[in-house]
Amino acid sequence: MKTIQQCLQERILVIDGAMGTMIQRHKLTEADYRGERFKDWAGDLKGNNDLLCLTQPDIIKGIHKLYLEAGADIIETNTFNAQRISLADYHMEPLAYELNFAAAKIAKEAVQEFFADPATNKGGRERAFVAGAIGPLNKTLSLSPDVNNPGFRALTFDEAMSAYYEQVKGLVEGGVDLLLIETIFDTLNAKAAIYAIKKYFSDEAKPELPIMISGTITDASGRTLSGQTLEAFYTSVMHAKPLSIGLNCALGASEMRPHIEELSQIAACYTSAYPNAGLPNAMGEYDEQPEQTAHFLEEWAREGFVNIVGGCCGTTPDHIKHIADHVRQFKPRPLPVLETAL
Repeated sequence: MKTIQQCLQERILVIDGAMGTMIQRHKLTEADYRGERFKDWAGDLKGNNDLLCLTQPDIIKGIHKLYLEAGADIIETNTFNAQRISLADYHMEPLAYELNFAAAKIAKEAVQEFFADPATNKGGRERAFVAGAIGPLNKTLSLSPDVNNPGFRALTFDEAMSAYYEQVKGLVEGGVDLLLIETIFDTLNAKAAIYAIKKYFSDEAKPELPIMISGTITDASGRTLSGQTLEAFYTSVMHAKPLSIGLNCALGASEMRPHIEELSQIAACYTSAYPNAGLPNAMGEYDEQPEQTAHFLEEWAREGFVNIVGGCCGTTPDHIKHIADHVRQFKPRPLPVLETAL
């Protein structure tokens, strides 16, 4: 079968949409989140979406399959907050490895079952890839959470790296094809994840899996939350030699466009973009329709800005289907030719 590098040379690939949006459609109760195993857990568990990999695996697998049917070439594991730092909110730190391993197995099974059934794989695609989703943490290494003490940090680099290392171990041993460090608002957090990935593969003497990196621009200034410009962010992470670098979340496609155009001009690797379904309304919901989102991404594809496209918050399998249909006719952004010497 073709590698993801070979697929990227041939066409624009499509990554899936929002897992949380689809989970919300199931209107799960506290009891649903707990399942039998955690029915007597001391604290509330509703909202711990990563836990559903253990208590409601069929729901998670079903969501993966819906995105595959919509045309996704890359599906993300349900592990955005599945490391011990974020899991501490639910006092579930010891479950970090198990959650990531289970999530990777579920996603791989979804892909295998989808491609084994000719009735579902109607497009005749050869394969899809599972990306181990590594979120940004709920604490930041670059900024103080205490406005009266700018030097204070709620987290050390070593603590972040250790948490990511455990997550990477679970994802890789569960069988993911890629590792995706996403929604980066603080590049120092991302550096901890990069170091953890490199250290894991070095410790285990395994060949490295491709790394995808995706940051998030938080406002019209074009900067990350920790204050970096897009070019500075790119320069800060390129030592990882990622398969792709891109942007996701925070903005809708119309607001993200100038930043994607800039990234396409400076990136030496493949570029990715998966925006939200517009900006949230007063109720925190997303109103942008699939055809609207697809229209924006079609223009990016036509202009040669992107290699990987998809959706983030508020997007559904319908959004992904429209996006896949709209970009299919366009060639992927070619990698730039780099000068080896002045």
